[in-house]
Amino acid sequence: MAGGCGRRRAAAWAAGLGLCAGLLALVAAVLLRAYLLRAPVIPRLWARRGGTAAFSAGERLELKEALRGAIKIPTVSISPEDLNTTAMAEFGNYIQKVFPAVFSSKFIQHEIVGKYSHLFTVQGSNPELMPYMLLAHMDVVPAPPEGWDFPPFSAAEHEGFIYGRGTLDNKNSAIGILQALEFLLRRNYRPRRSFYVGIGHDEEVSGWKGAVKIAALLEVRGVKLSFLLDEGSAILDGIIAGVNKPVAVIGITEKGSMTLNFTVEKEPGHSSFPPKETSIGILAAAMSRLEQNPLRNLFGHGPELMTMEHLASEFTFPLNLIMSNLWLFSPIVSRVLAWKPSTNALIRTTTAVTMFNAGIKVNVIPSSAKATVNFRIHSAEKAAEVLEAVRNTVADDRVKIDVVDAFDPLPVSPWDDQTFGVHIFQRTILDTFPDVDSVVPGTCIGNTDSRHFTNVTNAIYRFNPLPLKSDDLPRIHGLNERISVENYEKQVEFLFQLIKNCDTDKLPEPHANSHEL
Repeated sequence: MAGGCGRRRAAAWAAGLGLCAGLLALVAAVLLRAYLLRAPVIPRLWARRGGTAAFSAGERLELKEALRGAIKIPTVSISPEDLNTTAMAEFGNYIQKVFPAVFSSKFIQHEIVGKYSHLFTVQGSNPELMPYMLLAHMDVVPAPPEGWDFPPFSAAEHEGFIYGRGTLDNKNSAIGILQALEFLLRRNYRPRRSFYVGIGHDEEVSGWKGAVKIAALLEVRGVKLSFLLDEGSAILDGIIAGVNKPVAVIGITEKGSMTLNFTVEKEPGHSSFPPKETSIGILAAAMSRLEQNPLRNLFGHGPELMTMEHLASEFTFPLNLIMSNLWLFSPIVSRVLAWKPSTNALIRTTTAVTMFNAGIKVNVIPSSAKATVNFRIHSAEKAAEVLEAVRNTVADDRVKIDVVDAFDPLPVSPWDDQTFGVHIFQRTILDTFPDVDSVVPGTCIGNTDSRHFTNVTNAIYRFNPLPLKSDDLPRIHGLNERISVENYEKQVEFLFQLIKNCDTDKLPEPHANSHEL
């Protein structure tokens, strides 16, 4: 018996030692990945520089006033059929007045496309270099004045900020690109690499008459772009929990979109003898099922995984351990991301009930009820898959489902050490924004009109070179949209330097100590 007990104790000791060894090996692997074997990042090919563009006091005043003047023009788009075309024509006249060097240059061709959009072809001195494109839009969403600290089209300047609709979305880019080009031309700069500037007039209503026609024009001309840079993400400062430094996030894809109409038809009647279920009740139950049963969590199947891996070393302890070891902690991270709407949007196709219409009188059972739901589709899903999942969730033949419009997520643009545009963005961001150390790929959860250019390039990037804090995000399409004068100057500086950096014809070899640059 004593021998049997000894053997059992020995076996228990062996099992315990084996478990301890396994735990130690796991801890070692976690620490090793966190501090030594970090996820591969894009190597830095140039040493970091400071003071890339020095604008005079007069130029700084000029660029500020040029933006303010553009903000005062109410280029509102409400629907494809409801645009303030008078203001859009005025905007065209305005940029000709404010940027005379751009419009008089012998190597810049200007065209009006779709009546109000603008296409500039800047002819470089070396036709062998593949061209690129900078894209922006002049139109803005409506801005009723109620709730604003200053009228939305006043371009009021207050405590270092310019207030007005379009200061962040997206006249800052439209005017900023032309301003940077104007300053370069005044310095007798002639680019070596050709590029295009597109300014659409209907991006906020899908770009069917602006960006679509510009893209078609380029395609007919046989143009192929090295890359396209549009609005989208930004420099996020204090927005990513656990990351203390500002991070430049560049969108390498954007979610798809699908809008569905749901309708229930029933016999009308008097409210004094109602049926067991009314059209409103049936449809409301269907909408509740959609909200209570979100589409599947797809963390790890899209660019959001790359974002976390590239940022892993920037997270504070213990998040740096977790993000460096998503092979182990991914299930936990995916559940945590689902808690907040802003991060939940990164990991799944979202469901938003946006309109519900029914009823005509307090004592009448309505004959019909209608609802509209918008889905923003994760890059790992297709619109057809989402539609099938929605039908299965509603699971009621009395609810008629019609597709209003739909498009799949955009292809994921290249993000590797062989991609020209990525290196140029990294170089320009690090030189322009000294507080930024990390440039990472991400997903644009909104939609831009850059999606119409997939036939002329496979490298579409979405980045607005502006630092944004948490309180800036609700201002986009919301109340008191504003931009700091300092940040706008930095945006023009970024664009000024980007154009110069793009004249590089060959990328240098990675620096031996690239992590120190």
